[in-house]
Amino acid sequence: MKGFKDFIMQGNVIDLAVGVVIGGAFTALIGAFVEYLIQPVINVFGGSGNTNGLAWRITNEATVVNFGAIISAIIAFLITAAVVYFVFVLPMTQARKFDRKRRGLPVEEETTAPEDVQLLTEIRDLLQAQAGGTARPGTTPPQI
Repeated sequence: MKGFKDFIMQGNVIDLAVGVVIGGAFTALIGAFVEYLIQPVINVFGGSGNTNGLAWRITNEATVVNFGAIISAIIAFLITAAVVYFVFVLPMTQARKFDRKRRGLPVEEETTAPEDVQLLTEIRDLLQAQAGGTARPGTTPPQI
């Protein structure tokens, strides 16, 4: 039981529980926003004679294809993903870079081409220079 108590009292578990609760509330907020604000705007594109918006009945009341609901779900996903990225992922990435700089560790900036690609580029440039081409070693021609 002591091991379980230690596990529960770790900060990570408590942070995870808080994240789940906030995530549930955020999901309800985005769902209501899309259902009551975005969905009616999308339904307008179904035409004034169609009271279902972008939904069509195929055979009876139970058989309905609702493109408006699909578009609304996509919009809800994109809003949620954007908020998660800009509120959580981007600040955490910046904080990690700052922390690495503060501790004097190397910071991963832009990724460079893999070593094998760099070597092949140098070989190509040397071969072109030997054949009388215009490329000089160490330079890369414009990419198409």
